[in-house]
Amino acid sequence: MSGSLAKEPPMIGFVAVTDSAWFRFLRERRSEEVNFWQPSGGRGFRAVPPGSPFFFKLKQPHHAIGGFGFFVHHSALPAWMAWETFGTGNGAPDAAAMYRNIERLRRSTAARPAGGAQPGSYDIGCIILTGCKFFDEHDWVRVPDDFARNIVQGKRYDLTAGEGARIWEQCRLLAAARRDDASQVADALHVATGARFGNETLVRPRLGQGSFRIAVLDAYGRACAVSTEHSLPVLESAHIRAFAEGGSHDVANGICLRSDIHRLFDAGYVTIDEHQRFVVSRKLKDEYDNGKVYYGWHGRTISRPCDRRLWPDQDALDWHRQNKFVA
Repeated sequence: MSGSLAKEPPMIGFVAVTDSAWFRFLRERRSEEVNFWQPSGGRGFRAVPPGSPFFFKLKQPHHAIGGFGFFVHHSALPAWMAWETFGTGNGAPDAAAMYRNIERLRRSTAARPAGGAQPGSYDIGCIILTGCKFFDEHDWVRVPDDFARNIVQGKRYDLTAGEGARIWEQCRLLAAARRDDASQVADALHVATGARFGNETLVRPRLGQGSFRIAVLDAYGRACAVSTEHSLPVLESAHIRAFAEGGSHDVANGICLRSDIHRLFDAGYVTIDEHQRFVVSRKLKDEYDNGKVYYGWHGRTISRPCDRRLWPDQDALDWHRQNKFVA
């Protein structure tokens, strides 16, 4: 067996065919976290791993790269939830406009909500991006020479060689040259850089508020960790240590909770102990003479993600018990 180190895999990026109206809308707002939605929720997105650059290749007649972001998560979501989570980051001024854009591109009208159903009740694919940069037209980057005009979705590229390296370096230089973006591209990720842009390794993307919400819900299988409730409209992604109090938008600093349990958790009437068990304060009954349903769950081990790396962080739980919980 050779004693040499294993060769690092090449850094991969994705050049995605992008709707020009979506691009222009978000460029005007300089949106950092966006939802690059797909009209059908049936397809996953496995072209590149989280942290990979995702380039906006504009549709004809432009045939140019107008900017880029970093891929953080993919999920199939009801359109209403995508709007509720990302708002104008979906590339539309309001929910009705977003639904019209989606339905214009869906092959069948049969999946549209029937009379009386909630608008936007169908699923769409959500490619969630952060650290997005949108260039002015005079800065648009020439597409890779081998990017055929008939490509419908997009194409993967090795960003350490050839045309992939060219577009990546040009986009990085353009972003860094913007007066207010000198360090923000690297800030969007935990990045280790070498002497040139091509010699870097992406570690993991920093989640924004919207991507945190969806990543936590998906990690918990869209079920409350305490009650196992699956009704999506009442499920929320709770920060264990609040973002405003030093917490991060990291899945391990989050937990999927039903909305009422989330409010009790934030108010300190419930917590999670060091053994990942649900704990209810006696103050809940003392102050409100109620809470029977919650006391029935006292001592129950919470449901956790399949991936142990995403389990609630012990330091964050310690912080919550010490700073929020009212025993």
